[in-house]
Amino acid sequence: MKTKTAAQPGDKAVLRAKNKQSGGYVARAKAKKALISLARGLLLFGLCFMIIQPMLTRLSTSLMAEKDLYDSTVVLVPRNPTLDNFRIVFDLTNFPRSMINTLWTTLLVSFFQVIACTLVGYGFARYNFPLKKFWFACVIAVIVIPPQTISTSLYITFTNFDIFGIFRALTGNSLNLRGSVLPYVLMSATCMGLKDGLYIYMLRQYFRGIPKSLEEAAFVDGCSTMQTFVQIMLPDAMPTVLSCFLFSFVWQWTDLFYTRNFLAIQSRPIYSTELSTIVSRMSRYFSSDASKPIIVPVGRQQQLISIGVLICCIPLIILYIFTQRTFVQSIAMTGSKE
Repeated sequence: MKTKTAAQPGDKAVLRAKNKQSGGYVARAKAKKALISLARGLLLFGLCFMIIQPMLTRLSTSLMAEKDLYDSTVVLVPRNPTLDNFRIVFDLTNFPRSMINTLWTTLLVSFFQVIACTLVGYGFARYNFPLKKFWFACVIAVIVIPPQTISTSLYITFTNFDIFGIFRALTGNSLNLRGSVLPYVLMSATCMGLKDGLYIYMLRQYFRGIPKSLEEAAFVDGCSTMQTFVQIMLPDAMPTVLSCFLFSFVWQWTDLFYTRNFLAIQSRPIYSTELSTIVSRMSRYFSSDASKPIIVPVGRQQQLISIGVLICCIPLIILYIFTQRTFVQSIAMTGSKE
């Protein structure tokens, strides 16, 4: 194994000689390389600081007592550190019940989204069927059109849910699915969930880059279409599939639109909705008389909101730590396939 050693005087003399023979090219090349390395380092440091600094600021603020918030001499290091702020946020957000409900709902929705989008993406990449371009245009439309434009239709559909009038014919009434996770499951299983169009597009692009000779060899060996997909194509696509799962988990974790439309927040509290309404509960929480709410100072409100956001980000950070290698591998593989 070779080890680096300090440059000897003779080596420096050789470098000076080479630089002189090249008319200063060697020195300019080394200076250019050093400047590029310095610029790259400064750029990476700046980007990392922009990402990490808000988190560090929120962490510092979360440990401050209320009187530290109004002390101009306290900047980052709290003078009276306390963990009582976390207890207050836990009470205001119905923690840990809201976090458990969020985790369960997010995992369920992400699971159905990944399964459905993987199958549809593979179908778009490998098979020809009637109106294929039209249906793929619909996938692009799902990406482009914001879900708020169909909020009324979603409300009516799941409030009076029926399949070809079957439920109304059998029971006399349609079903009201709002207040449960069934609308989530149905939309995810039919590729109409949050950001499903993007996942289909990502998986389609990946499967298109895999040589068809792999499938042909599997067919020659006697594999059926489903066996080829499960045993040959799917293992190779796992980095992209896991990346879609990661995206789905992150977007669903902080979703408010579908959560407010579908779930009964009183019986199934979700952390994102609890956090979005935390200010409205502060005045009664800090009041000694529930019938006489008080006005909570803005600084105190922002501190507790920052703590709630920090708690919301911690599971996502942990998830990224364990999946960053797969995520980066997915990006590298997708770039090399195209």
